[in-house]
Amino acid sequence: MQRFPAGFLWGASTAANQYEGGWNEGGRGMALTDVMTAGQRDRRITWIDKFGSPHASQAIGFTLPADAQYAVLEDYDYPNHQGSDFYHHWREDIELFEQMGFRAFLLTISWSRLFPHGIEDEPNPDGIAFYRQIFEELRQRGIEPMVTLWHGDTPLYLEEKLGGWSSRETVRLFVKYAETCFRSFRGLVKYWMTFSEINSLIAHIDLDPEKYSPEIWQAAYQQTHFMLVASAMAVQIGHEIDPENRIGGIIMAETVYSASPDPVDVQTTLSSWERNVYYAGDVMVKGTYPLLAPKHWKAHKIVLDITDEEREILKNGTIDFYAFTYYNSQIADREHGREAGDNPALKEDSWGNVYDPQGLRIFMNIIHDRYGLPVFVVENGLGTQDVLDEERIHDPYRILFLKEHINQVALAVQDGVPVLGYLVWSAADLVSNATGERSKRYGLIHVDMKDGGRRRPKDSFYWYRDVISSNGEKLEEDSGEDSPE
Repeated sequence: MQRFPAGFLWGASTAANQYEGGWNEGGRGMALTDVMTAGQRDRRITWIDKFGSPHASQAIGFTLPADAQYAVLEDYDYPNHQGSDFYHHWREDIELFEQMGFRAFLLTISWSRLFPHGIEDEPNPDGIAFYRQIFEELRQRGIEPMVTLWHGDTPLYLEEKLGGWSSRETVRLFVKYAETCFRSFRGLVKYWMTFSEINSLIAHIDLDPEKYSPEIWQAAYQQTHFMLVASAMAVQIGHEIDPENRIGGIIMAETVYSASPDPVDVQTTLSSWERNVYYAGDVMVKGTYPLLAPKHWKAHKIVLDITDEEREILKNGTIDFYAFTYYNSQIADREHGREAGDNPALKEDSWGNVYDPQGLRIFMNIIHDRYGLPVFVVENGLGTQDVLDEERIHDPYRILFLKEHINQVALAVQDGVPVLGYLVWSAADLVSNATGERSKRYGLIHVDMKDGGRRRPKDSFYWYRDVISSNGEKLEEDSGEDSPE
């Protein structure tokens, strides 16, 4: 029995702010990630107050004070400035993608490369030309170009002057940017994702709900609402410009289990799914907030600013497929919410990673049952330390991780879930979003930024090439139903 359908989209994904580099080249403006530092568990945002004094503040929940300015400061490392320098290595990288047999490659268009401040009347022609040559090269090599319109890199000017996604004006400017992309790359790009992990603002603060003030909770829900409105408007415009476009939105998967059979723990788990998965998913797929949304607004004293016009926009801007990222699962109980510690049913590997391949299959079945749409795994991978050994990177731990997760995708397909494709995170090593590190490596291709961005295929590169060429058959024949050893 064939485990994956013909035309299954195998490939990998990246994000501009972590991978692209060229932060001050080609007419690109600054994004918020350009003032985010590296080397700390909680990344910092750097800025200058109205008196000219420099500051570095925790990124999550940060609001720029009045009359202050974001700034790049001396004595700080800003790894996103270079990323993995795809800006200068894109031809080499695409050639390597072709060698792996990629059928699809998902990248982010950097909004500030097309509209440096976000407010310009016309897009930056150098930015349009940069991405067009990439899409043309991918197509020439038989690789389907896919685009995420927003992956955390709002133009810095909009963050500073408008408060970013706290403003309806940012919605309008995003929609203008999205329309520019749809028109500029019509015929080159068919698969689009509006936002990456659109549920993450709420999900991140919900990990430690007592830590954050009511103002931060209000901001997270309001910003998420404006993103959902912007997404719905972009979906409508994208379909009008080219009816062949297939447009999705990316949800951060949250497979959460109850820590015990205690009914209160079970209800806590269900509430986590409601807040962190169904809340945004229902809006994107069904066009309306779930019936239980007011319960969660009330719990955090949220007063959502939403108009009747926006409700209509949400109704008419639903997505074509459900894309999501998946890395691990969590457990929940009444005392800790979904941060209830390690799952005793899961094992830790030799690198200290605890992951849950079966949670991927569970999530896919639950989501398809709820929404009935095709699903697309657009991020799944292992970040860890790799060791360069005589010009080779032996990464059996990554191969094991990917094999076990791909096996679970195959089982989901056999369950009857329509799956469009599977994209490894990431095609090549890049800057960690959480910490700004380079040493936490996810790529199938090793990138050495201390050696001019030199690329080296890892063992997983060659393994994944064989997986793709066999359409997923070159995995262990017995995928099994049991948890990985």
